[in-house]
Amino acid sequence: MSWLPVVTIVTVGLMVGVELAVASVVNPIADRLPDNAGVVARREAARRLGRVMPFWYIGSVLLTAGTALTLPARGTGVAPAWVAAALLAISIVLSVALLVPINNRSKDWTPTTAPVDWRQQLRRWDRLHGGRLVLIVAAFVLVVVAVAR
Repeated sequence: MSWLPVVTIVTVGLMVGVELAVASVVNPIADRLPDNAGVVARREAARRLGRVMPFWYIGSVLLTAGTALTLPARGTGVAPAWVAAALLAISIVLSVALLVPINNRSKDWTPTTAPVDWRQQLRRWDRLHGGRLVLIVAAFVLVVVAVAR
């Protein structure tokens, strides 16, 4: 099973990279677009990423748990791997409970139908996404530590 830790690190690492790009590049650019053009940009991001990310997040948890199961039972990498899996699972709960409802609303917005408080709703999403990002970065670091031990 020596391929499993590699696939896990790549999968979780790429997910972290995408989520970091969303937080630091994509959304800030969308928010600076003139008028309500940011509504369209954020809507499209919500639609596209909303189709892929559930599988990516669940797959990351499963891969991380699988990696934890393949590590030596008394090895020093087991605990970090299980903590990483738990952090990824918590990030899914956070996503489903708090971020997905905002995403689901924003997927149907147009510049003319967006609610008056659309910017506030998306700022809330950004703050929540920042918290989720902290969790998945920590999980990624722990997966790497677990495999490297």
